[in-house]
Amino acid sequence: MNDQHKEFLLEGLDCAHCASRIENGVRELEGVSSCSVNFVTKTLRMETEQGIDIPVIQNTRELIQSIEPHINVVDRRKTKQNPVRNFYLEGLDCANCAAKIEKEAAGLPGVSLSSLDFVSKTLRIKTDPTATEKNDLSAEIVQIVKRLEPGVKVVQQSPHSRSEKSQEDGTKNAVMLTRIGVGAVLTATAAFAPLNQWLEFSLFLAAYLIVGGDILLKAIRNITRGQVFDENFLMSLATAGAFAVGQFPEGVAVMLFYQVGEWFQSLAVNRSRKSIRALMDIRPDYANRKVGNKTERVSPEDIRTNEVIIVKPGEKVPLDGKIIEGESMVDTSALTGESVPRKVKPGSDLLSGTINKNGVLTVEVTKEFEDSTVSKILDLVQNASSKKAPTENFITKFARYYTPVVVITAAVLAFLPPVLIQSASFSDWIYRALVFLVISCPCALVVSIPLSFFGGVGGASKAGILIKGSNYLEALNDVKYVLFDKTGTLTKGVFNVTRIQPENGFLSDELLAYAAAAEAHSNHPIAVSIRAAYGIEIQPDQIEGYNEISGHGIEATVKGKEVFAGNEKLMNQEKIAFTKPEADGTIVHVAVNRVYAGYLAISDEVKEDAASAIRMLKELGIKKTVMLTGDSKTVGERVGHQLGLDEVHAELLPHEKVAQVEKWDARKLKNEKLIFVGDGINDTPVLARADIGMAMGGLGSDAAIEAADVVIMTDEPSKIPEAIKIAKRTRRIVWQNIIFALGVKAIFLTLGAFGIATMWEAVFSDVGVTLIAVLNAMRVLNVKNSA
Repeated sequence: MNDQHKEFLLEGLDCAHCASRIENGVRELEGVSSCSVNFVTKTLRMETEQGIDIPVIQNTRELIQSIEPHINVVDRRKTKQNPVRNFYLEGLDCANCAAKIEKEAAGLPGVSLSSLDFVSKTLRIKTDPTATEKNDLSAEIVQIVKRLEPGVKVVQQSPHSRSEKSQEDGTKNAVMLTRIGVGAVLTATAAFAPLNQWLEFSLFLAAYLIVGGDILLKAIRNITRGQVFDENFLMSLATAGAFAVGQFPEGVAVMLFYQVGEWFQSLAVNRSRKSIRALMDIRPDYANRKVGNKTERVSPEDIRTNEVIIVKPGEKVPLDGKIIEGESMVDTSALTGESVPRKVKPGSDLLSGTINKNGVLTVEVTKEFEDSTVSKILDLVQNASSKKAPTENFITKFARYYTPVVVITAAVLAFLPPVLIQSASFSDWIYRALVFLVISCPCALVVSIPLSFFGGVGGASKAGILIKGSNYLEALNDVKYVLFDKTGTLTKGVFNVTRIQPENGFLSDELLAYAAAAEAHSNHPIAVSIRAAYGIEIQPDQIEGYNEISGHGIEATVKGKEVFAGNEKLMNQEKIAFTKPEADGTIVHVAVNRVYAGYLAISDEVKEDAASAIRMLKELGIKKTVMLTGDSKTVGERVGHQLGLDEVHAELLPHEKVAQVEKWDARKLKNEKLIFVGDGINDTPVLARADIGMAMGGLGSDAAIEAADVVIMTDEPSKIPEAIKIAKRTRRIVWQNIIFALGVKAIFLTLGAFGIATMWEAVFSDVGVTLIAVLNAMRVLNVKNSA
């Protein structure tokens, strides 16, 4: 059965009518049992009879070429041989090592992107598919990790597999606590028991090796590879130096407290990881496939479209589908952040990742798992870390140069004063330099900053706001101009025909029939409302010609008659005399054989929270809120006045919307950003042109998820200021950590240089600051307090 399902990407498909012709033509081919073409995603799906795949595929390609010669037909199975590969690094707990692994993996042949998310311990590699055939990428990744972090285990994942916490974390914690305990006992014995000098030194040395042996080994191993400047080197040099100048208790104590701090830091990071995973714990574990009168529990990846599944009370919905039997309340909070369950019944669309609350539902699957809502959301959130914020990139570069500078400064501090100052002793200044080294470790920044951004992206997704990268999350802080589409963005996009006004002897039913036939191939909400008002299925053979005139309307041949349906621009272009109505709403004029047949008035409602969203944006410091719409000037100005927008530009063609965005883009200052908010379907060029494209995605809108940088899953304009608030809260926490960490280190580096701070203060300024910064970063997960 699985081999019967075919899917093709129609590259270059830009005509809705052609999509309909292709669908109808392929459906009639011999050996094809079903066919559907999604114009938005340019995807053709078909079911073929077993054993005749090759001739059917060849005939399909030939048919498509005959209809639209410029279309390139691509087998989706080849495009789905995902060039992105994920590796889970089990046991990774060193942020600096993570940065090294990421950098080395990026240098492998054929690798175009290497991104290691320290929070989820996932290395994401994007490659040229031909390169991965020639090279054993997995083996090369394992070699890199083994060389840099021998204790880390590499596990290759499927794109949608979970990064489960392994038992190794628990084992590592137990071993570390045992080492710390034994080291503490030996240190206490050596410090307080009446022992001779050699026995005392032996106990201190044994304690030092037990507690810090792994740090020493890592430092030596890294030095042999030419990777000198990291926290292992700093701690080894500082503590070994303490032994060299006779400060045995401090040398052991520093290593002991460093390891205790690392253990606490590991607990805090793992807790934060767990919190973020819990936010996105929407992936279903199984699906109940219906087979005859029985059900079988299978993986969601094994279910195909048109198969039937059963969703029981309390279960997560595993795949997108349509309900064919049963009623229930569904919890959508994991996708939208909405706490109130929604009622569903036969005919309702059901989305994966939601939770069935009470009734038993029988569902026909409409999308395979990799195309489902839950899969797309997980992919967006989990891979958001590959698009790093400028602050993250800055901290990575800063840490790279900061540590060598500190080591060189420490060397100067150790040897220059004793040479220049007659009374200065080498042992005293070497001790100060060692204190300087302990303080200098940049772990607080390297760990807490990515954690903050990842938490911000995860928290936003919990609120129904999908942000495709931490770079977009940070950019939201600088937004000063917000430009909106009208239909489906500020208004509900649910149109109703409120008036039918025939002219020149045409009847109302006749006018509506011509308009519905002309709009038969359009997916625009206005066209849908006209067909809904007509209420009769339009036969394809009634329409002989079809031409969509961008920004004007439709030209079609209906039952041998030339029909124009569109706005005033279309009537003026075709030089057809028409009536200018005073009616509210959008007007669609209709002409038959160049004779004006009348008009339809179609109304739309403003969303309940649109006015409050505009008000909140102004409170956040937005300079201008502007609406760009293709609708009439009368309708646009009425909506703009109702919502309190600063400017309204109406009757715009798609390219004129882009021109408006470019005009406003030229007005903004260098560090200011511009958002365009659209519905993600017909606003793709404008979404791409804006600094940040934000789509009112709706639940499960493929086009919105593909087109925008930020997707509002609930279609609520009030989520726009909420996204900006989350971004501002995230940046605030990031800068708190940066200022706190650098400030404390600067103070203690100064104290250490003047001999005031000892090793004990040095340990606090390193490990203590890191722990506090990590705990502060966890606050970003509290989305409710993002204001």
